[in-house]
Amino acid sequence: MSDPHRFEFDWDRGIREQVYERLTESPELRLEENAGPDDSGLYALFYRGRLAYIGKATKTLTASRRTLRTRLNEHCGKIAQRQNISLEEMRFRYLTFASDWWVVAAEMALIRLLKPEWNTSGFGSKSPGKGRPGTHRVSAWDRQFPPRST
Repeated sequence: MSDPHRFEFDWDRGIREQVYERLTESPELRLEENAGPDDSGLYALFYRGRLAYIGKATKTLTASRRTLRTRLNEHCGKIAQRQNISLEEMRFRYLTFASDWWVVAAEMALIRLLKPEWNTSGFGSKSPGKGRPGTHRVSAWDRQFPPRST
């Protein structure tokens, strides 16, 4: 039987609810080159009006030291090189945080809550699917949006 006098704060729920509320209040913007600030933060990508991906950029906790602008530019470049998708179909929202630790926690919490399709499709990977060291697998994202012919 649990102790009726014991309280343990549910950090995950607190983060999920607050970040989700604030993210949905942030303006939805067109995904284009040099969009977003040169700060650490969390972002949500929308494809044809539906949430597709939750990502993060941290200037201090990752070796790449990416900013939101850098990370969003990477996504613009990837999408521009694909068939069956265009930047005109993409929108995004973002939040900046005082601490990169909160960025990491917020990303994890929202992915668990919202389960965006592209977070498990190979979209965000640097070398998704075929060509990834040790595999010849083609990711779901690569099948849906194959590279443009050169």
